[in-house]
Amino acid sequence: MASSSNSANAGKIEARGIEPVPENECRGHPLQLFWVWFAANISILGLPLGATLVAFQHLAFWQAMLVAVIGAAGSFAIVGVISIAGRRGHAPSLTLSRAIFGVRGNIGPTIVSLLSRLGWETVNTTTGAFVLLSLCSIVFGTSADAKASPALTLAFIAVFVAATLVVSGLGHATLLVIQKWSTWVFGALNLVVGAFLAGSIDWHAVFAAAPAPASAVVIGIGTIAAGTGIGWANAGADMSRYQARDVKAGALVASAAFGAGIPLVLLVTLGALLSVGNDTLASATDPIAAIRELLPHWMAIPYLIAAFGGLLLSNYLSVYSAGLTTLTLGLKVKRVQAVVVDIVAITTGSVYFMLIEGSFYGPFIGFISLLAVPITAWVAIFIVDLAGRDHYHAEALLDVSPRSAYWYRNGIEWRAFGAWAIAIVLGLCFLSIGEHGFRGPFADSWLGHNGLGWIVTFTVAGGLYAMLGGARRTQGLQESTT
Repeated sequence: MASSSNSANAGKIEARGIEPVPENECRGHPLQLFWVWFAANISILGLPLGATLVAFQHLAFWQAMLVAVIGAAGSFAIVGVISIAGRRGHAPSLTLSRAIFGVRGNIGPTIVSLLSRLGWETVNTTTGAFVLLSLCSIVFGTSADAKASPALTLAFIAVFVAATLVVSGLGHATLLVIQKWSTWVFGALNLVVGAFLAGSIDWHAVFAAAPAPASAVVIGIGTIAAGTGIGWANAGADMSRYQARDVKAGALVASAAFGAGIPLVLLVTLGALLSVGNDTLASATDPIAAIRELLPHWMAIPYLIAAFGGLLLSNYLSVYSAGLTTLTLGLKVKRVQAVVVDIVAITTGSVYFMLIEGSFYGPFIGFISLLAVPITAWVAIFIVDLAGRDHYHAEALLDVSPRSAYWYRNGIEWRAFGAWAIAIVLGLCFLSIGEHGFRGPFADSWLGHNGLGWIVTFTVAGGLYAMLGGARRTQGLQESTT
C-alpha cells in the first residue's frame, strides 16, 4: 500500500513543509528508509576514508573492516535513533528540536545544521562539476582545469544543481522512488568499478601487515563515525516523519545502520585494501583523479559516471533536508522555494571556489570540522531527550510566539541550551584546524591529536543534560501526538 502510494505521488510537488504529518498519511515502512540511506552512501568517494585507516593509522585489513562496521554502521544506528523521533512527532529533526531547546534556543542548532548541510552540498556540487570536467576531457579533449574552461565549469555546476533541484524540489515521495531504483543502477556500476580496483590490491602486503595497537582502532572508529553517520544525524527525522505509528524502533535503527552500513563497509574496506603498501589514495588532494589512475584507461568513463551518480544521490537527500531546516528558521516560503534558496547558495559557493578562489577542499573541510562540534553536542542532547519523551505537541512545534508550550523561559530551555553551549566550548578546546588555523588549548592532547574531541563533546552534552533532568513535560498543556 505504502509503496504504491509513493509511486503514485512521485513526480508531484510535496506541498507540506515542516508541519507535522497527519496520522492518516503516515504509511511508510522501514525498507523505504533502507534504500534512502543506501543510495546516499553509495558514492565511490567512500574509498579514501578506508585508505586513511591504513595509511595514517596503520591498521591491518581485518582491523580496518572492524572499524568500518563499528564506525559506519554504528554511527548510522544513531541516525536511526533520531529517526524514532520522526516517527513519534511526524516532523523534521530541527522542528522537533524546538521541544528540547525552546523556540528561540533552537535557532542556534538550526543555523549550525543548515550551514553544515550547505557545506557538504557545496562539496558535492564542486566535486560533481570536476567529475563532469574530467569526463568531458576524455570524450572531447577539453581541459579538465576549471579556470581554463570557465564556460564549461559554469555549465556543469548548472547541470548538477538542476538535477538536484528536480528531485529534492519534488519532495519526499519522489525521493523515495529515485533513491530505491538508483541504488540498483549505481550499485551495480560501483560493483563493476570495485572489481577492477580489486585488481590493484597487493594481497601479499595485505596478509603480511602487522596489526596496529588497540588505540589506533579506537581512533579509526572515531574517524569513520565523524565522516559518515554523525554528519547525517540531524537529517534522521526528516526522512522518517512519514513512517507508520506501528513501525518498531528497532526496525528504524536497523534500516539506517544496514542501509548505510552495507555500502560504506564495502567501500571503506576496499579503500583500506588498496592503500596497503601504497598511500597514494590516502594522501591525494583529488581523490577522484587518484582512483581513476588505478583503473584501466577504458574504465574511466564508467567510473566517472558512477562517481557522479553517487554524489548526486547524496545531494538529493542533503538538499531536501536543508530545505526543511531553512523553513525551521522561520523563512515564510513554501518548501520547494526553500529548496531553491539552498540551491542558489550552493551554486554561488561552487562558482566562487572553482573559478575565483581556487582553493576549496582544505578550507571547507576545516569549516565542516568546526561545525561538527556543535552538531555532535546537539545529537547527544537530542538522544537523551528522546529517551524521556514519548510525545510532541503538534501545534506547539509550529507556534513561535510566547504562547507556545515550548517557549519555556524567554523562548529558551536553558538546561538543554546550557549543556549544548558548555559542550561546544569544551569540544573546541580539543580541535585543531589546519596548520595555521584554529587550535584549541588541548589540541595536542591524545584525544585532540587523534581527532577524538567529539567524544568529549558528546559525553559532556548528553551527560550534563541528563544530570539536569533531561526531557520535561510542558506546564499547563498536555503533550500529544499529531
